[in-house]
Formats: sequence, structure tokens, C-alpha cells
Amino acid sequence: MKILSSLFLLGAFFVTANVTFAQEAPPQIDTRIYEIIENTSAERIEADIRKLVSFGTRNTFSDTLSDTRGIGAARRWIKAEFEKISAECGGCLEVFYQRDLVTKEGNSRVPKDAYVVNVVAVLRGTDYPNSYVMMSGDIDSRASNTMDFEIDAPGANDNASGMAGTIEAARVMSKYKFKHSVAFVGLSGEEQGLFGGAGLAKYAQENEWEIVGVLNNDMIGNIQGVDGVIDNRAFRIFSEPTPANETEQQRRARRFTGGEVDGNSRQLARYIHKQVKTYMPEMNPMMIYRLDRFGRGGHHRPFNDLGYAGVRIMEAHENYTQQHQDIRVEDGIEYGDVIKWVNFDYAAKLTSVNAISLAGLAWAPAAPKDVRIGGAVRPATTLAWEASEDDNVAGYKIYFRETTSPTWDNFVYVSGVNEHTLEGIVIDNYYFGVAAVGKDGNESPVVFPLQQIRRR
Repeated sequence: MKILSSLFLLGAFFVTANVTFAQEAPPQIDTRIYEIIENTSAERIEADIRKLVSFGTRNTFSDTLSDTRGIGAARRWIKAEFEKISAECGGCLEVFYQRDLVTKEGNSRVPKDAYVVNVVAVLRGTDYPNSYVMMSGDIDSRASNTMDFEIDAPGANDNASGMAGTIEAARVMSKYKFKHSVAFVGLSGEEQGLFGGAGLAKYAQENEWEIVGVLNNDMIGNIQGVDGVIDNRAFRIFSEPTPANETEQQRRARRFTGGEVDGNSRQLARYIHKQVKTYMPEMNPMMIYRLDRFGRGGHHRPFNDLGYAGVRIMEAHENYTQQHQDIRVEDGIEYGDVIKWVNFDYAAKLTSVNAISLAGLAWAPAAPKDVRIGGAVRPATTLAWEASEDDNVAGYKIYFRETTSPTWDNFVYVSGVNEHTLEGIVIDNYYFGVAAVGKDGNESPVVFPLQQIRRR
């Protein structure tokens, strides 16, 4: 029995033993997510960007004693903002510094020994308190010479925009309770070597955090590129294809099962893409199949290095005259990352992109474990996964797509089972995955199977 893919798109049927049954799925829309979009404020983001710019420079090695200039004043202000948000929600945020010492020895972009200090605010989850979804922005800034920590480096877009967006997301999301913990993070030392991300990733590993995904925001406020394009709807989601810590056994399995573009970071990117297309269809998310921009890096990378899912969210069209530049006019061109180039409405849109993705992940049940697949040399495909005792799970969506498609285009919804066979579909022509669906309709990321079902 061959079932058209349009039938699967409805998500209200499943197929087994050549018989089609109706199956009621949870709602596809969570109206609370529209509230999050509505409550995100461009005006508050503008005020926060202006405040961060007012510190003159936020170079990682700039003044730490002044209350008005340098990275010390900036990080104390960020921590105070998180504490203010926490006070307004009855102490809902756990706010703390996480720091590591970096030394000049062996580091070509470190002018002196100093502590790299991150600011962390955790909205503790009700059901999975040790499972985290994370949004980060960078505290630090730089001018043309990253070793010059005294010159003005306002960093309005790079990256006061991402940091302000993270603070605003904390304000909006603090009004809700989530099943997973949500971490809002200001990272330092990005411009000198991703030190802050490396420090927090190691901290997370040592404290056995279960990280569902890291959304790194780096430059979310510019709409006019050096290529002359002006676009206030497109943005990029960078993600690497497979985990950096993939084992040799996993690599060998992938050679035969596929999955070259189906690692956990790529599934996170697809999740964000789907959330945006569902709740913010006016936006144009661009999934970029690369860890980061060509030859460059961002603060999601240290998390990827340890196997955590992480992506970079940023503007679609960069302007290189306005990043990593001393403030000046040269040959009639204005250089420098100053406030005049930031579009606050666009920064608010990308903040909403982050917030609705965090919310969907944080309200969803945990992703299925031990997902396996079988069905070679027959016109049927079986997916199996570990049975869940989680009361939050209403059912599962078995997703499938053509091997050349960037998105999960079709699904079958099932409940009360931990194995399901799709009849009339050739495994060789599709990729498959499984997501857990909560009673409120929010879904976990899709889990791609790399193991085959072995019958005893």
C-alpha cells in the first residue's frame, strides 16, 4: 500500500500492516509563543545597546575597576540587569559569574594575564532541571587591533546587539515556567580566542549539564550589507553537519546509513527554521551548512567541540567596514561599529527568533533515546526508540524527507508505542528521524538514527 507524502504532512494518520488509522495529535500551535513575540521590545533592546556602547570599550583586557568604562563595568551592569529581572519574577533567575584565568604565555592575542568572566542567569526548569537550552551573546568588543584594550571600541552591533537580545529574551521568558532550564549567558573573550565559550562549555561538562542546544547570537542588528543589499527579514543559522567528537564507530555507521548532514547541531538549526516558519512566517531563515563564516569562528564552537548541539544566529548581510575597525573616516568611508548602523527593530525580530525557539525546546519533552532504524531490501521502514515513562510525552512524530531536502518535510504521528513501521516507503530514498511531542504540541529536536534494529 503506497501512501502519498501529502497524507503524511497532515500528521493525523499512521500506517501499519497496510491499514490506515486516524490518530488525534496534540495541537500544532502554542499560543503562548505568539505572546513571546508580541512582548519582545525593540525599545528596551535599543536602550540596552546604548548602555553597552556607553562603556567606551568592552575589550576583554580593558579596565575592570571603573564603574563607567571597560569590561568590568559592562559585566557588572549585565549581572545587575539579570538580578533586576529576577527580582521582578520573585527570584526566578539564578545569577552568577563563571570565570577562568587566561595567560599571555602561548596566546598570541592575549596582551596580559586576566580573568575571562561570563555572566550566567538560569531560569530553572520544573521537570528537567539539569537539562538546558541556552541563548548567548558576547560581552566583549574590539577595534582594529584586538591587542589595543584602551582605544574606544563601542561594539554596537558586534556584539552589544546579541547581548542586548539575550537580556531582553530573559525579561520576556521570565514571565513563564518551562520544563527544561533556560540559561541566558553573556560570554567574554570571544575576540581573543573564544575563551568565554570554552570556559562555560567545560563548566557545563564538569557539572554534567545536559544541553539540548546553544543559540549563539553574534551580530543581530545590521540590515545593510557591504554588498549593498538591505534586508530586514533574512538571517543566517550556521550549523556544522556532524558532531566534532564523533567516534570512529559512529563514523563507520554513518558511511552506510547516511547522516552526513544530520548531526545534533544541524537538527537544532532545522528546529529553529521550523519554529520561525510556523510562528514568524514573514522572516527568511537561511540554514548555512557550515560551522561558521568562512575561515572564522563563534562562541558556539567550543560547545560543538564537546559534542553539544550549538548554532550561530546572525544577520544575513554583514558590513565589514563596521566590525573590528577603529572609528574613522577614510576615503569617504565611515569605519567603526557605532550605534548609527544598528537597526533595533531587526534586532528585536532576531531576539524573538531566539526566544520562540528556546520556548519550544524548553516546553517540549526530552528527545527520544536510542533511536534505531531497519528495513533494508523491503518496501517498509521500521523506527524504534527507547520506551518513555515521561508523562509529558503525548506521542511521537516519525519524520522523513528526501535525502537532498534540507528540512523535515513529512511526518507520521503515533502514540502509545515505541516502534512503528511505515509501509510502502523505500528506505533508500529518504532520511528518517523521531521527535517526542508534548501534550501542548511542542516537540523535541528530531533524533536521527545511526544504529540499525537488530532482532534477537
